[in-house]
Amino acid sequence: MRRYTAGGRFGLYQLTVALALAAATAAVVPVSSVAAETPPKVTVIGDSVSEAIVLDDAAPSTLAQGIDLVLQLAPCRRVAQTSCPYNGSRAPTVLQLIESLGPELAGATVIVAVGYNDFEQEYAQNIEDALDGLRGAGVEHVLWVTLRAERHSYLAMNDMIRAAATRHPEMTVVDWNLYSRSHPDWFQEDGLHLNWAGARAMSKLFRAALADLGIVRERTRPAQALTAPVAKLPVGKAGRPYAARLVARGGTAPYRWVGGAGVVPNGLHLSPTGRLTGRPAVRGRFSFVVRVTDGANSTVARRIVVQIA
Repeated sequence: MRRYTAGGRFGLYQLTVALALAAATAAVVPVSSVAAETPPKVTVIGDSVSEAIVLDDAAPSTLAQGIDLVLQLAPCRRVAQTSCPYNGSRAPTVLQLIESLGPELAGATVIVAVGYNDFEQEYAQNIEDALDGLRGAGVEHVLWVTLRAERHSYLAMNDMIRAAATRHPEMTVVDWNLYSRSHPDWFQEDGLHLNWAGARAMSKLFRAALADLGIVRERTRPAQALTAPVAKLPVGKAGRPYAARLVARGGTAPYRWVGGAGVVPNGLHLSPTGRLTGRPAVRGRFSFVVRVTDGANSTVARRIVVQIA
């Protein structure tokens, strides 16, 4: 059993060895908060695909920020039919977990990421049975995760997930199949089970889905003011190609540069992207003003000096 404790920030990590047989087949990760406010309860029920979340410390750390999180993850889990065997045991099904957790789910949000071991013909009804059970347990929000469509049957099962969401307002589809489509680098050789990058990506997607529903609030860093630090520009030579780049920081991209008062060396041109290029025609020390404007219409002016030898 891996236990995580998190207040507003992810904090204590403890690893204990459980001797119970169930610990060999299921990863259960409760996360409690010590904050003054009671954090929202979120339970993730998954199979061996989402189980990768607990194999990378950064993944549950990201997901657990500011919530009371329990990860119920086990290989070979099914929604309703008896789970397939793994290491001599069978994980509780989603329906069995709902029944055993009972009052612990009241007022909670539940993310269901189960289906890779299920039967296509039974899956639509299994979803309905699980939603009935979750509703009876007092669950407020159900987020159901689509399957990575490495098999044709998973495409049909994803359609069943979407169809159920149209009938049940408490259900939200989390489209892992679409989110992961262009990222084969997130997966092991079978194209389904995750590596560390996939585990972090799945946690990030779950977190975004919770934020979209207003269950969690993401902290945003205050915007930095627009600045245009002027580095020492290279010395040019008359008649030779010249290239330098002006840099803006902070503010809101994109940035747009323009020249202002002063004397720009004949033959040089300042582009809107901040590149000063061309072939200077004469020698001398040239001083002129440049201005950069960001996407929020903030403007900073700087005087720069270009030496042409």
